[in-house]
Amino acid sequence: MTDTTSLPAPGNLALTPVPAADRVFHWPEHASLWFSLGVGLLVIQVGAYLVPAVGTRDAMLAVVLGSLLGAGLLAWTAKIGCDSGLSSAGLMHATYGSFFARLPVLLNIVQLIGWTTFELVIMRDGTAAIGKQTLGFALDGPAGVLGTTLLWGAMLTALMAGSMIRLVRRFVARFGLPLVIASLLWLTWQFAGQLQSRGFAAIWARPGDGSMGMLSALDLVIAMPVSWLPLVADYARHGRSGRSALGGTWLGYAVANIWCYALGVLVASVAQPGDNLVGALLLAQGGLIALSLILIDEIDNAYGDVYSGSVSAHSLKPSWSIRRWGLLLAVLCTALALVLPMHSLEPFLLTLSSVFVPLYGVILGRLGFRKRPEPAPSPRKIDVTAAVLWLAGIAIYHATAAWAPQWGSALPTLALTFALAWLTRPKQV
Repeated sequence: MTDTTSLPAPGNLALTPVPAADRVFHWPEHASLWFSLGVGLLVIQVGAYLVPAVGTRDAMLAVVLGSLLGAGLLAWTAKIGCDSGLSSAGLMHATYGSFFARLPVLLNIVQLIGWTTFELVIMRDGTAAIGKQTLGFALDGPAGVLGTTLLWGAMLTALMAGSMIRLVRRFVARFGLPLVIASLLWLTWQFAGQLQSRGFAAIWARPGDGSMGMLSALDLVIAMPVSWLPLVADYARHGRSGRSALGGTWLGYAVANIWCYALGVLVASVAQPGDNLVGALLLAQGGLIALSLILIDEIDNAYGDVYSGSVSAHSLKPSWSIRRWGLLLAVLCTALALVLPMHSLEPFLLTLSSVFVPLYGVILGRLGFRKRPEPAPSPRKIDVTAAVLWLAGIAIYHATAAWAPQWGSALPTLALTFALAWLTRPKQV
């Protein structure tokens, strides 16, 4: 007999499969969406951060390997979401049980609020840099911070009032993507030329200062795609087939992540010590236009976070629509961007990884090899084994970081939780 108290409430769109009429994404939509979400100033900045720590060559190696692996995890999760038609919250319910899943769903909402707030700060700071270096406007004072934050927050709120499917198909795929690709091509050409003129061989062989090992650098690169794991199913569930969701997501995100990280490595390799990354981009020929387009593209990252957060929040309180939750979260993140210090980047990324790497290690181990994942949340309130594996995975992540940092944390934790979850998976009826 099924425990009806644990079934999704009527009208809970987050915990029921997407109907066929809403499954409209083909391979190009998946690829364009995840390329667009993979592009951002934040990613470029992390790429620049790697260079002084591990050196140019090792930074590029970490970028390529970490991006391929991280994008592969995203793509695999996208396939599960598409095959089942479930949102990220639905996958958590199916794996951990209807009651316990509320904990990771809540943590996901918190991290998405944090990411959105961080994105608004990045867009605000980028706007201030453009205004100061090109127009002579001082936008870093209280009035400037207030005005630019409210500007980007208002844009985000306006987007949340529209349709996610229409935004992806009509704006991102048709207009946004070509402009962003053109911007990245131009900036890459400019900084690659500087790299060549200053001596490619010498800069390529430049060593790091030893403040970070190679596996730790991989952790930092993987942290970026891992941060999208709790979102990907919210979009992939609208896909036509699991194969197109897997291929489009993997290619789109891997190319974008490698490209933006590599651009950050290029900029850091040729910039003068102490140079600001945004300032270095602006000083490149045509940098103002290219940076402005990338900055505008950043808004879809914030949109992606808020939309997924609203789906997760709707799963907890279905009487509020996804759109209503989205508007509320957009306003909340705008307010938080005005008051929170949001520049502690590395600890923020790695703390998120410590929660979501083992969380999705267990989900992939349980659901990743099923021909057809459960179309509805588990009737159980708690899957004790899955819950214990996740919590133990968090402890293992921090233990390896503290006692064996040379091995990294993400990869060992992911491998262990995945293997144990697969070995202890319930038999499929």
